[in-house]
Amino acid sequence: MNRESSSQSDRRTRVTVLVALAANLVIAVAKAVGGLLAGSPALLSEAAHSVADSLNEVFLLAALRRSRRPADSRHPFGYGKERFFWSLLAAVGIFLMGGCFSFYQGFEALGSEGSESHSGYVAGLAVLFVALLAEGGSLLRALHQVRKQGGLSAEIKDPALRTVIAEDGTAVLGVLFAIAGMALHMVTGQVVYEASASIAIGALLVYVAYRLGRDARDQLIGQATDEESAGRIRALLAAQPEIDSVESLLTMQLGPDSTLVAARVDLTPGLDSEEVELVAVRIKRSVAHLVPEADQIFLDVTDARTARRAAAAHENGPATTGERGGT
Repeated sequence: MNRESSSQSDRRTRVTVLVALAANLVIAVAKAVGGLLAGSPALLSEAAHSVADSLNEVFLLAALRRSRRPADSRHPFGYGKERFFWSLLAAVGIFLMGGCFSFYQGFEALGSEGSESHSGYVAGLAVLFVALLAEGGSLLRALHQVRKQGGLSAEIKDPALRTVIAEDGTAVLGVLFAIAGMALHMVTGQVVYEASASIAIGALLVYVAYRLGRDARDQLIGQATDEESAGRIRALLAAQPEIDSVESLLTMQLGPDSTLVAARVDLTPGLDSEEVELVAVRIKRSVAHLVPEADQIFLDVTDARTARRAAAAHENGPATTGERGGT
């Protein structure tokens, strides 16, 4: 992905995040007011869910802005991993503000019957139906962007976009749980249905937070690129007439559209230093053309035969021969 298309993708993602933020802010206020009027634990859980999502969208906007800072002496590979860090914070926010509060509301409702207000519940259900439309619209916007970038079958590399889709999808399911719990509570008079809906919302949020947090953790500690891209790079290197063998290939994602590639290759004998330099430049360009996100490429030219002889000599050194000294 070139710089221009990456910038356009960021702008689309920023719009998607802003749409989700606007929807969540309005819905959070409506859910909180409706939940307080109706005394509904499920609706209050949904309000906490929307507040958590709103805060997370602020995190994602910060990630989009900060990750585009140019590389400097302290961060020579750029700030692409900022997105993974802020996505991790978003996952923690979903867990604490959404999941834990929903569990609290559900278990508290199980312990006390509380008073009912059918008029308040009707207003609460109306709020949830409006929330369902708003959350569904935000989700459709995010899915539309994913479709333009290759569809749901392709891996969503942008953690900000991935988080928005997870939040909106979870919000739609959470609203459906809340509607079902409130409706059953109204029909049967049993608060257990609504409490169960609140607990189900909490469990859903905790699961989503775990998945998002696990992905962000893997990327923060240095996750390799996908196997397909790595295989294509290895095949390209092996097909070069000047390369005898690919001794090792290491990759690491530096950001949604930035990948580090480090390869140790054994060149054919007889190449002089100038030829080696020209070959290295040509191979790097070929790798960058094959995998556009591979923008940090390093080739370590080695003599595999010499390396094997050195390794054998080390294995058969003084420790195995009984000699006390070495060269």
